[in-house]
Amino acid sequence: MAIEVVTKDDLQSFRTELLQDLKQILSHAIPKKPKQWLKSQEVRKLLKISPGTLQNLRINGTLRYTKIGGLIYYSYEDIELLLESGMNAESKLPSPLEKGRACLPELKRREG
Repeated sequence: MAIEVVTKDDLQSFRTELLQDLKQILSHAIPKKPKQWLKSQEVRKLLKISPGTLQNLRINGTLRYTKIGGLIYYSYEDIELLLESGMNAESKLPSPLEKGRACLPELKRREG
């Protein structure tokens, strides 16, 4: 049985290689967390919208924002919620139940 001598330099070299390999594996496995706050240009690029459309989203309250100095910032979480909701309340199509409720006053007038 042969005896191999492991030196501190060997261990240090092994450690460095192991850490590099782990960093590479983790960088591919874990998606990077997006920034918490995005500037207007970043939001426009992300949503593929014009400056005017972004301004309309601000004005009608669809997308909240924070203004600091001359810069406007948007929360990434708010943008996700906007996308997940699909549509805002004004443009939402009524459900069959909502359509039925809307017809109730008309039906009551016809009966009465």
